[in-house]
Amino acid sequence: MPTIHIDGTTTTVPDGFTIDDLLPDRNKNHSVGIIRPVTISRAETKEFLIKTTAGEVVVETVPGTGAGEILTGLTGIRSGWHDLQVASFGPFPSSFVPSRRPFRYDRGDLALGCGGYDPSRSFLIFCKKTHSADHGGPAENGVVARVISGMGVMDRLGDMDSLISIEPVISFAESSDARTTTDGSVVLEEGMHVVTHIRVHAEGKMPDRYDPATAVSVDRMLLALKDQEFVVDKKMSNHIRCDILAGTDVPCEKCSGRKEGTVLMRTSGKNRGSLYFYTQDLPRSLAHTVVGHVVHGIELCKIAAEKDRLQIIVEPSQVDLVGMPLESARAEAEAFNLKFTPDVDSPDRIVISQKPATTLEALSQGAIEVRTIPDKQVISITLDDVNAPRTCKIFREFSGLKYHAIGRLPILFSFDEVTLFKAKIPKATSVLPENIPVSSVDAGILAMTNDSCKGVGIVGVRSVPSSEFGPTSEPFSGTNIIGTVIDMEKVANLEEGELVFFREVRR
Repeated sequence: MPTIHIDGTTTTVPDGFTIDDLLPDRNKNHSVGIIRPVTISRAETKEFLIKTTAGEVVVETVPGTGAGEILTGLTGIRSGWHDLQVASFGPFPSSFVPSRRPFRYDRGDLALGCGGYDPSRSFLIFCKKTHSADHGGPAENGVVARVISGMGVMDRLGDMDSLISIEPVISFAESSDARTTTDGSVVLEEGMHVVTHIRVHAEGKMPDRYDPATAVSVDRMLLALKDQEFVVDKKMSNHIRCDILAGTDVPCEKCSGRKEGTVLMRTSGKNRGSLYFYTQDLPRSLAHTVVGHVVHGIELCKIAAEKDRLQIIVEPSQVDLVGMPLESARAEAEAFNLKFTPDVDSPDRIVISQKPATTLEALSQGAIEVRTIPDKQVISITLDDVNAPRTCKIFREFSGLKYHAIGRLPILFSFDEVTLFKAKIPKATSVLPENIPVSSVDAGILAMTNDSCKGVGIVGVRSVPSSEFGPTSEPFSGTNIIGTVIDMEKVANLEEGELVFFREVRR
């Protein structure tokens, strides 16, 4: 029976077992990484993957220190002493002569030390900050390795954490033997590694609290990954990129080095809003902000191909109650251990805003307040992305449906046959003609005025059919049909100047 490794866990499977047999419930559209045994190099490896309860750290060993022998086989090691400068794990037996004098340690060093100058009580010491100290190490300060990926994980190590395992990092000798696939009929082989997903810790997530310093940019990342899917729109030698939020404004809240495993979003340029997973170290870029760190599945990032769809799990998930029925919002808040306070506590109400507005702020405060309206005031619509993709994208952006399940627009004008809504579209945004009516428009058709008319960006719906004018009272040539209004009976009761809330129904 072959022994395989799935997401770092070793298991045995029957002969002829396939990926579908191993993962019967997997999403067939998601690619998994398969690394055949010939690509796994354990001899004279320079890099080791250290799995901790706080996440994964990759270290590169220092030549001549015997680090490979020291690290190999260490499992289940508990936390030792911790302070602002170091996090240690042990004790475990070792053999060296303690130097009994202080040394300088740099941030990211992994050092060998001992308690009471007794090597039988040795510790692995992660150096969180540059400092000088006597850690009971051997001559030449005892630095056996340096962290090259997972600095954020190292910073989060605390008293309650432990080292789960230490193993050589998988090397990819031949690209043909390390690849992604959606083919569930691939037969599992002895020693094969299977990587099913990527796991990310959001920037600001700490062992005992949340730091809201990057709250807005992190919420942009959580929005991009809300469906637990990363689409590889671009693959480069040092990163993979997802463009699902390309064109979205993202503030630069933490400009830092682009280390392997760092998740960043672009804050300027044509790809602003795009999401980057770095697979190699690069200097920092002023056009990128750090939003997270890969704690599992960096191998999948490295071998992914363009157009791959990868399963991704982000911790924490987004706290977005906007658009939820009140009771569902209450249950969601309780799942996050948040104190929940609605403005009106009664049935059949829909959340239209929350305070704090972002995930990290809500989790750091441990409480959330919501504003609600009666469900009868929320109008359900459908949008036609097939025939009017550009205009639907504009409508979602400026109504707020891009960011939440509920959007809003003020009524501009209302009379017997037509109701008009005003979207505040910047002059630089072009609403090019698309999905123009041919002979007539039915009641309930939702449309936006395009660039061929002065009222560009106005959204409208008709209560009766017309063979002359579109839903915004413009000629057909100036009308882009974007969808339909399901709740036309609610439109009849609207008044001028009123703020109208929309709920998109996907079909």
